[in-house]
Order: sequence, then structure tokens, then C-alpha cells
Amino acid sequence: MQPFYVRSDFVWQREELQAARRLVRGLGPLQREAGQLAELVVLDMPTADLYEGHWSVTGQDTPDDQSPGEAVYLPGHNALLLIKAALWCRLRGIACLALASLASNPFADASPGFFDPFQAALGHATGGQVQIVRPFETYSKQRVMELGQRYPLDLTFSCLAPVDGLHCGRCNKCAERRQAFRILPMGDPTDYASPSAGSDRGGRRFST
Repeated sequence: MQPFYVRSDFVWQREELQAARRLVRGLGPLQREAGQLAELVVLDMPTADLYEGHWSVTGQDTPDDQSPGEAVYLPGHNALLLIKAALWCRLRGIACLALASLASNPFADASPGFFDPFQAALGHATGGQVQIVRPFETYSKQRVMELGQRYPLDLTFSCLAPVDGLHCGRCNKCAERRQAFRILPMGDPTDYASPSAGSDRGGRRFST
């Protein structure tokens, strides 16, 4: 199994990449069950010239914990995310690439109307096929959290505006994270820099 990280100039990616590396290391004890896990491959897809002035690269007016899910839309993000990873796989004879898109994703580039033609176009362009699979496409975030309870979820990262390496506690994604962890007996292990304006509690301290 080959994990990927696509680096694209977004303001949260330094902390997110560090977390991705910790997570890959943390999954080590489970490799025998899940299949051998390779070292993380980092691919660069710069976007600052495309998203110039956008909150994702400036860090200004970041969607907060009261904003709707649609506020975090990044135009064409899945196409940018997939193209280099899919070509990497194609050039190395890897036939299948997985993306963890959930049923709740409201954006057009998370639908079969995007993925099917994208996969077909890639096949035409490269003379071969890389199947793009979405194993969680019918799953809610609650279902994914329940399935992942035995994995080191405390090592995951989901914040749009990190503060000194911590989850900010005030952005749209931190709000989603708090809500997702509420369904688990373990509670929320996340160390937030600030309590959420829409929550009566922050995460408890947890060293990662």
C-alpha cells in the first residue's frame, strides 16, 4: 500500500504533512493486518498562482466554525489532487488509486460525473488505466469514525488555520472534527489552541 501527500501551497499543509508522516509511522503495528505500508510519497502541485488572494493561500477570512460546509470549496481541488498521484501510479504500473471522499461531500468534483470522465481521459492520455476508487463514497463521517476506532486517530490532522502547530479550534474543519469525535467513547484527543465559539468544551490535552 502506497500513501500519498500532495503539497499545494495551502496555509495548513506544513502541519498536515507532519501529521501525515506521524500517522504513517503510527500505523506500523497494524501493517501485518492491513498489508505492508510503504513510505509516504510527497508530490508537489503548487497552486498559489491559481488561488491568488484565496483564503486557502493567504490565511485571511478562513471559514469559521459557524460557516456551512460549502464555504471550504477549493475549485478543481480533486483534479489537482489526483493528476500527479494518478500519473505516478500509471508510470509505475500501479492499477488502482484510492481517494477518501465521503457521502457528505457536496462538491461537483466529488461525484461520478467528475471521476468517471477524469479516469477515462487519463487512460486516453497515458495509454493505460488507473482505476480511481472511493471506498467511503457511501459512508457518513460517523461510519468512518466507528470503523477507525482501533487506528491512531489522535495522529490525524484537520484544521484550516493551525496555531503554533495545534488545531486552531475555531475553523470549519475543527468544528467538523469536534463533532466527529463526540460519537466515540474515547472522546476528542485533539489539542486545540482555542475553544470553539460554537462549543462548550475544547479538546483535552494529548501529546502526539
